[in-house]
Amino acid sequence: MSFLKKIDTSKAPKALGPYSQAVVVINPSPTIFVSGQLPIDPETGKMIEGSIQLMTKRVIDNLEAILLEAGSSLEHVVRTDVFLKDLKDFALMNEEYAKRFKGKLVPARQTVQVSDLPLGSPIEISCIAIRSL
Repeated sequence: MSFLKKIDTSKAPKALGPYSQAVVVINPSPTIFVSGQLPIDPETGKMIEGSIQLMTKRVIDNLEAILLEAGSSLEHVVRTDVFLKDLKDFALMNEEYAKRFKGKLVPARQTVQVSDLPLGSPIEISCIAIRSL
């Protein structure tokens, strides 16, 4: 039984990328609020260098590691918040993001440009998920 339901209405604009207009949690299980993650390599404790795609992958790897430890997974994420220092990175970030959040139900999402992020990172992503059952 699925505890997540995708909301998709023609009475509001369609999603412009790999995200849902809304996600409803039915018969909620424990909810996990994951703090914003940066493209930091957990082995070195340092921010990785490279393209925005590589950094997006590292951030999502970090989110996934936290979710797995909490008894969840990327498939149970209901919302993400993406913070970019430069919206010119949106298309490339979105391309990598779509590789990890795919399937019939993708999380609701907002993406915003910010003036700065911790450690000068070009990207930060946080998420909300339910625990796997």
